[in-house]
Amino acid sequence: MSSSDDRLYAAVAAGVLASEEQFGSLLRSIVEVARAIFRARGSSIFLHDEEKDELVLAAVADEREQSLLGMRIPSSTGIAGWVLSARTPLVIDDLQNDPRFARGVAEKTGYIPKGLMAVPLLHDERALGVLQVLDRPENSRFSLHEMDLLGLFANQAAIALDLLGSARRARAALEGSGDAATVARVAAALDRLEGTRRDAGLALLRALEGVLREQ
Repeated sequence: MSSSDDRLYAAVAAGVLASEEQFGSLLRSIVEVARAIFRARGSSIFLHDEEKDELVLAAVADEREQSLLGMRIPSSTGIAGWVLSARTPLVIDDLQNDPRFARGVAEKTGYIPKGLMAVPLLHDERALGVLQVLDRPENSRFSLHEMDLLGLFANQAAIALDLLGSARRARAALEGSGDAATVARVAAALDRLEGTRRDAGLALLRALEGVLREQ
C-alpha cells in the first residue's frame, strides 16, 4: 500500500480498536444501569454470532460473573434463543415451569434465576442479540412501562453494535484482496486528490452510484 493507504489503514484500525473498547464499556454500562433501575439480581447481554449461529455472552452486570464473558450457546437455546428468533420481548415470572428455560445453561453460570424480562437487540430488521434482566425483588413484577424502558437500552446497544460492525468491515476491506479491498483503495486514492482531479473523481463515483441504483 502507498503511504496514503497506510495512513487510511492506520486510522481505520485505530478506530476499530477504540470502537471495540468503547462498545465493551457501553454494554457493561447498559447491563449495570438496567440492573440498578429495575432493582434486579442481575442483567446480561447475549450477542448473535451469525457466522457460527451462536449466542455469545458479551456483558454481565455482576463483577463476580465477568469470567463468564465469551460463553457460547446455540442460538436456539433457552429464553434468549426464543427472543432472538421471535424478535419479541418476553416477561416470565416463573421460569421453572416454562419449557423454553434452559436450566442446564443457567447451572453453568452458577446462578439459576426464577424470573426474567428479555428484549431483542434489533437494527434494520436484524436481530443482533438479547438483553435480559433477571429476578426482581420478591413480590415485584415487570410492568409494560418497564418493558418499554428496557427496550430503549436495547436500542442503544443495537445502534452501537451496528457501528462497530461497520468499522470491522472497513478494516477487513483494507486487509483483503477482493472487490471490497479494491473499493477501499480507490477511496484512499480519491482522498489524496485535489482540485479539479478530486472533483472529477467524485463525479465518477456519483455516476457509478447512479448506474448501480438502476440495477
